[in-house]
Amino acid sequence: MATEIQTFYKDKVVFLTGGSGFLGKVTIEKLLRTTQVKRIYVLLRSKRGQEMQERCAAWDKDPVFENLMKVDPGVLQRVVPLAGDCQEPDLGLSTSDRQVLVDEVQIVLHGAATVRFVEPLHIALAVNTRATRLMIQLAKEMPRLEAFVHVSTAYSNCVIENVSERFYPEHLTCPVSKILELYESLSPELLDSMTPALLGRYPNTYTYTKALAEQLLQQESGDLPICIFRPGVIIASYKEPMAGWIDNTYGPIAVLYGAAFGVLRITRLNVKAQAGIVPVDYCVNMVLTCAWNTARESGVKLPPEPPIFNLTPTDDNLITWGGFRDKAALLRYNYPLSKMMWMPFLHCTTIPWLFRFLAFFYHLLPGYAIDLVLRLRGRKPRMIKLYDKIHKNIDILAPFVDTSWHFDTSNTLKLWQRMSAEDRKLYDFDLGSVDWDDYFLQALAGVRIYLAKEEPGPEALERGQKIYKRFKFLHRLLQFTLCSGAAAILWSIMKRLFSLFI
Repeated sequence: MATEIQTFYKDKVVFLTGGSGFLGKVTIEKLLRTTQVKRIYVLLRSKRGQEMQERCAAWDKDPVFENLMKVDPGVLQRVVPLAGDCQEPDLGLSTSDRQVLVDEVQIVLHGAATVRFVEPLHIALAVNTRATRLMIQLAKEMPRLEAFVHVSTAYSNCVIENVSERFYPEHLTCPVSKILELYESLSPELLDSMTPALLGRYPNTYTYTKALAEQLLQQESGDLPICIFRPGVIIASYKEPMAGWIDNTYGPIAVLYGAAFGVLRITRLNVKAQAGIVPVDYCVNMVLTCAWNTARESGVKLPPEPPIFNLTPTDDNLITWGGFRDKAALLRYNYPLSKMMWMPFLHCTTIPWLFRFLAFFYHLLPGYAIDLVLRLRGRKPRMIKLYDKIHKNIDILAPFVDTSWHFDTSNTLKLWQRMSAEDRKLYDFDLGSVDWDDYFLQALAGVRIYLAKEEPGPEALERGQKIYKRFKFLHRLLQFTLCSGAAAILWSIMKRLFSLFI
């Protein structure tokens, strides 16, 4: 028997942006697997020489859809790609495609965004802010619209440490309407040169343009049945569509990945700060639940402003960045990489100068040595270039792993309480029930298979464990040699000082 949420989605037509992204693909998979949704229109653009149709056709070989395709080989026929681009006027939609959306769509899930923290302001504004206005305008033309879910981020108001489920326009240096006027009237170069003044206290263009998008929704959504979903840092799946699913190296998963290779050994991280991490499957479950709830609530009474739902670890099940690091370290022998370059370990500091000092010994010296060997073998050096990129990313992420934010989740708790017991099982987003020890066991296995492309069988694991033991022995030998050398130098200095006094 279908649950309330499943019944809501039966024979519905959904329009999804960001469908080719990490969150988007898992959303599509969950909709197809658990509901009888009639059609999912997905906004897709050409990328890296691959046309939109080719990108969508490649999904039947994507691991995220693998289990679903075994059960229903033709399931992706319900997904219809539409050529478009959030950077283009009118979302890059053709007149005919736009009319199809207006005539048919009942649910809009707007998740498209550029998540690069260092994105030039003119691009971040186009994708994260102006596209939101275009989506609102499109939604207002849809006579059958029942729900619109806008995917924001819990860090859209990172300039304060206690974030409630409300709007914060007071922290913006300039109203969003004025910013979009500047976007339309100024050259990209001139607009980008104004970035520091416009950002104010916001640390990057991503959080700033997401905050602007929220103000747009507050001011321009009118009588749309709309809500805002603010997830924390989205990481590998816990259970669905398979445990540990991940297809990118953004955020904290990059730390696990780099440390697992033995490349990342020192980073800037406050081990006492709370980690606002959320498994991707929990995010998807809440997105789908938010749409159901929005349609349900709007049918009774339209709220004066779009409701906001924060999703971050609950107070009774918090995890720190130190816990994140330690849990991963405890499991490093369980899922080692056969391609590791050294024994995985990770030291953390919050002091910038100390990080740079230690990075010279932990990263740059070994990097120069490896590059020298590569040159002597006639190969292209790569380690120093890699460490330059790693260090820049560490500096960019530093504000987000050095501060503890408290996110109010009152609306999210009320939403959970409205759900039936069956829907809670099927669309679980209760972070209070996550077993973080078990989660990291799954996540590391996923990193090994989906990112490092290691073989899943026991033989590859045994091979990795042998390599790990070898590097562990060499690591201890190096530590003993360095400590012995340092002790010998210290003893020599003390003998000289002692002889001077005698």
